[in-house]
Amino acid sequence: MGRPRILILGGTSEARLLAEALAARGKGDILLSLAGRTEKPAAQPVPVRIGGFGGAAALADFLKAGGYDLLIDATHPFAERISANAAFAAETTGIAAIALRRPEWQRQHGDHWRDVRSIPAAIEALGPSPRRVLLATGRQGAHHAEAAPQHFYLVRSVDPVEPPLALANVNYVLDRGPFTPEGECALLKQHRIDAIIAKNSGGTATYAKIEAARLLGIEVMMVTRAPASTVKTVETVEAALAAVDHLAPPAMKRGV
Repeated sequence: MGRPRILILGGTSEARLLAEALAARGKGDILLSLAGRTEKPAAQPVPVRIGGFGGAAALADFLKAGGYDLLIDATHPFAERISANAAFAAETTGIAAIALRRPEWQRQHGDHWRDVRSIPAAIEALGPSPRRVLLATGRQGAHHAEAAPQHFYLVRSVDPVEPPLALANVNYVLDRGPFTPEGECALLKQHRIDAIIAKNSGGTATYAKIEAARLLGIEVMMVTRAPASTVKTVETVEAALAAVDHLAPPAMKRGV
């Protein structure tokens, strides 16, 4: 039997940590696939493939052609399309699959959240009166702000928004987490922000803006996640490793 093969659909810190842990076992071939939306992705501990697959059927073909034994969907919690494609590909090929999803943020005492289902819904929820908004959803979807030009937007993303938004009252911040509550409070005060639009991504890297909003009494339009896919889901890297031990061929398991 050849070395077991695992395809990780990544783009998150959890995907990198999982790939590192699996590679340390040295008992399988790991390929990490990145969508390529970030211009300068972080260094990864295993071989990397960059770019989409061309749909669910194409992903299924890739899995079969590559002789993969396990598919791990460790994409961003809001990468709904690729997660749906992964679920379809696993079902049609019969290849074992799991999804690694960090837990959602939970409301704490002092939070002023308004749950919304999408970025356009968040923009609409700002209301007609001009507000000063931190748009912290990344460059994907930032163009929805053009529907409500009466507001000031501070758009934060890892890569530039291209093309720039067709808005007269917008500033851009290029930055990558992790952030600190102190830094986020300073940013919000500097730009006199009174509303934040954020996705409920979970994790620690960008949670500081939620802490800062709580401290400053700022309203957060919180974009909720879509329903989970049908793939077995775990919330931590440790749980993903345990699932690999259960699902992967014997040669891939810890201590074998």
